[in-house]
Amino acid sequence: MERIFSKGTLREYWEIHPDSEQYLKTWYDTVMNSDWKTPNEVKLTYASASILRDGRIVFNIKGNSYRLVARFNYEKQWIFIRFIGTHSEYDRIDANTI
Repeated sequence: MERIFSKGTLREYWEIHPDSEQYLKTWYDTVMNSDWKTPNEVKLTYASASILRDGRIVFNIKGNSYRLVARFNYEKQWIFIRFIGTHSEYDRIDANTI
């Protein structure tokens, strides 16, 4: 089972962007109930996810209205949320280093 740091980040985001709430909750529940060991296993669940370097994966949320960048530590089963924002906000960051 995965551990996400931190669900509060998701909650804070959906309080500002209520239309993202159900999508983020679904993403959270899916991740918490997964036992991914590799980026390819993540892709089996989220085919549209983009695999980046250093354990980072970009997820499209709500039909690509939002982007979530998470950094995975597969060995420890930890996930760190590095960014969540609109598509245009995502375009202004470097997802490989955030």
